[in-house]
Amino acid sequence: MVVNRDAKKIVWGAGTPRVLRAHWGMHEVGLDYERRPIGSRNGGNLTPEYTRLNPSQKIPTLQDGELVLSESAAIVNYLTTAYGAQNNLQPPTDVAERARYDMWGFFCMMELDANTLYVIRRHGDLHAIYGEAPNAVKAAKEILAAQAVAALTRFGAGPYAMGERFTGADILLTTCLTGAQRREIPIPAPLQDYVARTTARAAYKLAMEANQLPAAG
Repeated sequence: MVVNRDAKKIVWGAGTPRVLRAHWGMHEVGLDYERRPIGSRNGGNLTPEYTRLNPSQKIPTLQDGELVLSESAAIVNYLTTAYGAQNNLQPPTDVAERARYDMWGFFCMMELDANTLYVIRRHGDLHAIYGEAPNAVKAAKEILAAQAVAALTRFGAGPYAMGERFTGADILLTTCLTGAQRREIPIPAPLQDYVARTTARAAYKLAMEANQLPAAG
């Protein structure tokens, strides 16, 4: 596939940290795109049109010309690989550095997102739908706090996850750490400084605006 900056691009979804990653990636690489701000709780993800694009009916989904891509981490990696070179945002090409980059991605998606934050969201924020599980939520918060400490040990001397250069790994990590902060889960002071640094980026602020759901009514 030959990437084309001018091909029509659409980001489906709004209102969640996972969708924020797609919007953030789009703004970091400087792409124009169309927003389709469907939510995961308002039925927009259940329509036949959306289900054809993403049979799992999850958000986000990216359309880039003929390409249809789901999974927020995959979208971030695609955008930075395909369009990030001019802003020095592409993933590393060195084999060892790419392995470390992938380690960050899998760590964020599993240890910080699926295994902890999503448990808290399902059985805390959305307990009316998925059922209350206070012991599971308590354990997930404790594990997340411990994994935040583990994340800090993986940092080198640079200001970002991979060192001196901001990459897609920082999009994934930041959106997990801000989830911890919203729930008042403690993270180490250096990571608090890190989050303040990454969320001060212009692309993050634009992505936050793009990630808003339409007003009800």
